[in-house]
Amino acid sequence: MELVIREASPDDAQLIAHLTRSCWADKVAPTSSGHREATEQVQQELLQGGGFILYISDEPAGSVRWLPVDMDAGIWEMRRMGILPAFRGQALSQHLLEAVILAAQTAGVEELRLGVRTDQPRLLDLYAAYEFELAPELDYAHANPNEPKPNVMRRFLRN
Repeated sequence: MELVIREASPDDAQLIAHLTRSCWADKVAPTSSGHREATEQVQQELLQGGGFILYISDEPAGSVRWLPVDMDAGIWEMRRMGILPAFRGQALSQHLLEAVILAAQTAGVEELRLGVRTDQPRLLDLYAAYEFELAPELDYAHANPNEPKPNVMRRFLRN
């Protein structure tokens, strides 16, 4: 099994939108906006922030994106990390998480944030293992107003 993570470009927006919808299917509540991920939205987010695509033996297996919070280049918010069902159970999301952490550190980012849906509490432990802490005082910038407010976690980066 050959694992490759590459930085996404705006030309990858259609692939990433498809990956997100496929990763969300039967995994995330149907009310999540991830089920309606549009190519144009993904392209705009890639232009404002960035993303990674994970490949297993040349086959797209997952993706993740990030955006600066309120256009503050020193704070990134991670978005839409997911692994396709055929590739789950191999701790692959950790590779995407590590790639974002390294990219943020390289870019001089001071803080990473992410939102954890209230119906996915097991993810809190995964992120805590990577030094993310609950930050109840923060709001998730991309929270769906039709969903329960997600748990916001943050990690301060020491460059």
